[in-house]
Amino acid sequence: MTDKKNVQESFPVLGMSCAACAARVEKTLNRQPGVSQASVNYASATATVEYDSQSCSAEALQKAVQAAGYDLLISRGNHTLEEAEEAHERKFGALKFRTTWAILLSVPILIIGMFFMDMPYANPVMWALSTPVVFWLGRNFFIHAWKQLKHGSANMDTLVAISTGTAYLFSLFNMLAPSFWLARGIHPHVYFEAASTIIAFILLGRLLEEKAKGNTSTAIKKLMGLQPKTVTLLGNGQSHRTVPIEQIRPGDLILVKPGERIAVDGIVTEGTSYVDESMLSGEPMAVPKQKDAKVFAGTINQKGSFCFRAEKVGTDTLLAKIIHMVQDAQGSKAPMQQLVDKIAGIFVPVIIGIATIAFIAWLLLGGTEGFTHGLLAFVTVVIIACPCALGLATPTAIMVGIGKGAERGILIKDAESLEIAKKIDTVVLDKTGTVTEGRPEVSKLVWDAQATTPEASGTGHSLPDIFYSLEKLSEHPLAEAVVGHLKTSSAIAIRNFESLTGKGVKGEVQGRTFLAGNRALLEEHRIAITPLLQKEADRLATEAQTVIWFADEANALAIAGITDRIKASSVRAVGELRAAGIEVYMLTGDNEATAREIARKAGIAHYQAGVLPQDKAAFVSRLQAEGRKVAMVGDGINDSAALAQADLSIAMGRGSDIAMDVAKMTIISSDLTKIPEALRLSRLTVRTIRQNLFWAFIYNVIGVPVAAGILYPLNGFLLNPMIAGAAMAFSSVSVVSNSLLLKRKKTVPLRSDSQTKRYECKS
Repeated sequence: MTDKKNVQESFPVLGMSCAACAARVEKTLNRQPGVSQASVNYASATATVEYDSQSCSAEALQKAVQAAGYDLLISRGNHTLEEAEEAHERKFGALKFRTTWAILLSVPILIIGMFFMDMPYANPVMWALSTPVVFWLGRNFFIHAWKQLKHGSANMDTLVAISTGTAYLFSLFNMLAPSFWLARGIHPHVYFEAASTIIAFILLGRLLEEKAKGNTSTAIKKLMGLQPKTVTLLGNGQSHRTVPIEQIRPGDLILVKPGERIAVDGIVTEGTSYVDESMLSGEPMAVPKQKDAKVFAGTINQKGSFCFRAEKVGTDTLLAKIIHMVQDAQGSKAPMQQLVDKIAGIFVPVIIGIATIAFIAWLLLGGTEGFTHGLLAFVTVVIIACPCALGLATPTAIMVGIGKGAERGILIKDAESLEIAKKIDTVVLDKTGTVTEGRPEVSKLVWDAQATTPEASGTGHSLPDIFYSLEKLSEHPLAEAVVGHLKTSSAIAIRNFESLTGKGVKGEVQGRTFLAGNRALLEEHRIAITPLLQKEADRLATEAQTVIWFADEANALAIAGITDRIKASSVRAVGELRAAGIEVYMLTGDNEATAREIARKAGIAHYQAGVLPQDKAAFVSRLQAEGRKVAMVGDGINDSAALAQADLSIAMGRGSDIAMDVAKMTIISSDLTKIPEALRLSRLTVRTIRQNLFWAFIYNVIGVPVAAGILYPLNGFLLNPMIAGAAMAFSSVSVVSNSLLLKRKKTVPLRSDSQTKRYECKS
């Protein structure tokens, strides 16, 4: 059996005019052989499709969508988004032209229809002006409606075409054959002004909607603008030439001058400088760069010039991955969107059904004016209904919220994560690299009095060389601190090396066994400890330093006190979380004394010391069993099991590949205050989504019955079709505008109804 090769791609979708279109494209894609999941975002006009590349292809998907009356852009390479942007610009320009002329022609029609109906040739003049508005400037409504009809479906264009076409044809009949109605005692009204003004209002609404939707994706545009188009490539003999960025390959040497943006990820080979990495990390301080330092695409070189070797290019750079992640997240759907999608899928047929029922009711119950009122009610119901407002409510808020997060250095994986983040009541923090700087250093190395001579090892090698060589084979960050401190020592061969998870390492030199690790490792091997080393270890522990023991098979030989400073942002972040009523826990493999002191300094109420990596997931699970919604914050590598177990996983660091893959949120910088900021952003975004959905539902629930004439028996009120057209046009604009307000909202401190409590540290 051949294994399936699932791939996930995002394609720009052309030709969609409302949420019903998005629902139809999504349904079409999900029906294709080999497609496991497809999701279409109306706000971003993109389709995200997961499919089996052996039984399906992008070309097959494009043909299926084209057969449904729409189109997919499947250009290969890095230019698809540029093509989509160009298509959007062309569409916006054409829409602006049609809107301008529709308004210019509709204004005199409206004036004549409202104030000068008795002037000579009033009807022919209105007909002459309204005809180009309806059938030239508004022709796309009829073209798209016909395409949908041929495919057995309907969308927003169908509603506009039916309503304006009905009003126009009815008015034309009344103008050419007024005697038909006069013979029946009915005055033959014309509604040319309604048909043309409705077209003008809807075009204006779509123009404003397109402009607003474009503003929701400014974060992506800013990120894409960070990468330069050309670079200075160094050749043999230090000659250099300017080449397009597409020509850069891994291993190429690139020259960066002061003020230039770095084009791709790489490692500095020559020169020194300071680089502004704030667009990636959110940290304003420029970062010094020298030989062997990493540099990232999109960052700005400030002062000196330097050369670097390209390592990751194209879609492999950190910036490209961030852009891809933000695009996927903005195109994802929140769980609450599922109901909206179902409604959008049947919205247009239901509205046409309601309009038809209203027309029949007026015809049967309206007396002599029943036909005219029924026709107006039919037109008004069809025109006022707006599936677009429903379709835009959730995705526009998500696009703005996720885009704002990206600008602040908070990468959110999908829309579902935003909803989950709002419910978080417990945050679990890994200590090293999260609460602390993650750059441990040896503050003090104390040797036992009997271990200071080279002969003390009994191996012919000095003890510092053995300690250095043993720790050099370990991958633990604390071991790196020891190696850095003993860097002048010589490496020797270690036999039978063994890494003991959560405890330390051991190995043999000339037949003698040596150990390096925590107190538990020594106790397990029943190692004797002198009073001097014990006293020093106790003192270091009270100072919140981690103690690493070095011993042979019988006696402890030395201790290294390792300190890892608490981040300045940790205390503030913990304070904000606790002020909001969110419980904060810290997990660490360190000893009790060190953990207690770190927790006290950081203001963390609850902590667990001596926790092995495999126990962290179990701890998260216990909290969840108590009914808590848990966010786990770690580095995305050692904490991967706990991150996977948590309701919301948050990875700290420089956006490493593993962190981005595992976590639902990634904080690019090491600033812990981004955690409460991310939770605040999620609450604001979810609140905006609910506001949008409320107004979109209320608008349709109230507007449609009023348009049908439900108030007429009570107070004689009938809604004018022109007013209905204006209301429909601006309902979508209001929803998008409310989403855009998210950009201006400050992520104010998290608040809770309960008062902030004072906690004592608890293990």
